[in-house]
Amino acid sequence: MSSIHLKNVVKRFGEVEVIPPLDLEINDGEFVVFVGPSGCGKSTLLRVISGLEDATEGTIHIDDQEATSMPPGERGLAMVFQSYALYPHMSVRKNISFPLKMAGMDQNEINSRVNEAAKVLNLSDYIDRKPGQLSGGQRQRVAIGRCIVREPTAFLFDEPLSNLDAALRVNMRLEISELHKNLKTTMIYVTHDQVEAMTMADKIVVLRDGYIEQVGSPLDLYNKPDNKFVAGFIGSPKMNFFSGDVAAQYNADSIGIRPEHMDSSTESGKWSGVVKVAEHLGSDTFLHVVLDDLGAALVRVPGDMPVTTGDRVYATPRTNELHRFDAQGKTIKN
Repeated sequence: MSSIHLKNVVKRFGEVEVIPPLDLEINDGEFVVFVGPSGCGKSTLLRVISGLEDATEGTIHIDDQEATSMPPGERGLAMVFQSYALYPHMSVRKNISFPLKMAGMDQNEINSRVNEAAKVLNLSDYIDRKPGQLSGGQRQRVAIGRCIVREPTAFLFDEPLSNLDAALRVNMRLEISELHKNLKTTMIYVTHDQVEAMTMADKIVVLRDGYIEQVGSPLDLYNKPDNKFVAGFIGSPKMNFFSGDVAAQYNADSIGIRPEHMDSSTESGKWSGVVKVAEHLGSDTFLHVVLDDLGAALVRVPGDMPVTTGDRVYATPRTNELHRFDAQGKTIKN
């Protein structure tokens, strides 16, 4: 395992500063997810940690060793990219063993490591197949296996599931999480998908324009966001925001309430509105409602609630679940 410490790290491309001065501590064995909108700097930060990009300023320590100027191959890290980058003419076995062969490792040791990695990744039955004979999820597992055999001190994942369909992404999320538990190795994972972040991470780093907006566990960020940006980015479906007179009633410039934190009824409640769209998902129904004097809102109700487009519904926010923000978007602490 490995701890990674960034101190005053800056990255510029010419005159453009994509990562302003940044401090970050990643502990041994943690599964840390960098999340944020496109262009927020999360992949660039990962590449700086890996050594594929040089830090313009600041220092990077891996364990107790300074690695700021260290070449990527000497940092003991393994990176899994969005592209599988497999050799199509090679079998699974040869793809996984390739970095070890290039390093001149003994063949018996190579065979042992490849067989163990294939077992961990449920690839033993496909070990002699070519990439073209595999599904997308299996190809991604081969790419991960190529990293496992190197026995790195940490894994770096750069949006590895983006090429997969929805069902495969769910399966691979589970497999990568299980892999982390089995290997007990530090992992840093980049994604723009906050659902991936919430379901996989020990610790989430929320980035915007290169700045760290908040660091914490998934539930910390969900329950206690530091600002309006984090509140709106973390959680699915997204938080509702209201300003004006209704916010002033709670001594705030803006208030936020999650769709699942409003009690709903077809008879009475604090806020009233008309359903424009009802999304029936089975266990839940998402109501897109235009609330009187407040505007559009999303309300999450039980799947068996008898409501449809055009119905009038009532929503009452749970006061203890309501979030208040000041004019700068910072959370107002109770």
